[in-house]
Amino acid sequence: MEQKEYEEISEPGAAPYGNFINYYTFNPPEKRVSLIPEQLLHQLFGGREHERQLLGLDVGCNSGDLTVALYRHLIGLNQNVKNEMGYANGIEMSLLGCDIDSRLIQRATESNPFPAGISYSVLNIMDASSRKSILEAYLSQYKRSHFDVCFCMSLTMWIHLNHGDSGLLEFLSVVSGLCNILLVEPQPWKCYRSAARRLRKLGKSTFDHFKTLAIKGDIADKITHFLTTACDMELLEILGNTCWDRSLLLFRKRISTKPFCVADEQS
Repeated sequence: MEQKEYEEISEPGAAPYGNFINYYTFNPPEKRVSLIPEQLLHQLFGGREHERQLLGLDVGCNSGDLTVALYRHLIGLNQNVKNEMGYANGIEMSLLGCDIDSRLIQRATESNPFPAGISYSVLNIMDASSRKSILEAYLSQYKRSHFDVCFCMSLTMWIHLNHGDSGLLEFLSVVSGLCNILLVEPQPWKCYRSAARRLRKLGKSTFDHFKTLAIKGDIADKITHFLTTACDMELLEILGNTCWDRSLLLFRKRISTKPFCVADEQS
């Protein structure tokens, strides 16, 4: 990678999909993970983790730092433990991290301390064909049709800015349909304005959809409304707010419905 290219994608906000290289130097994973209860999987799955392996999906994983932190935290691994098989504290879990940027996925793969428990794949989650083939291939390894839990951490803004209002709603429909439990960390509206401003300062064109977005204001509230009214999800809890004033919203598929199967998607 040329030095100029590296500097451009290292600049906060310069990458159009939020795929900047040094993201976790200014938004450390520990600050978000600390808001998640250590016994969350026990609480959510009521002992069923002893019966089968839990599957997780981290959408927009960047270089994998948060993926690893989530994995450690949720299965109860000590920070000094490496190369475990994804089983600790009575929980067995496999986690797939995906990102649109192949360079970030390469970095995540090369630095992965848990290759038996964490996998990474290049994926544009908004590409239905790629989404179907990649996620279906992963799930088929476990003879499963959906994930137990899906993480969407500081991702919704980038989907929204690049795909507009309809794209955001499509994204929420897709990810909520892939899992039983969904954890979303939406960026507030002030982050949208900051991202557009930083892009302009770098002499780049602003996001195509920014000026035409109708979904604005209290983004977390609007995402919650859509998930609970159009996606058969219920809001279990707001786990807290990060130092950047981003809420961690925990949703669960309503008992009367079942998750959407990846295999059911149209080619």
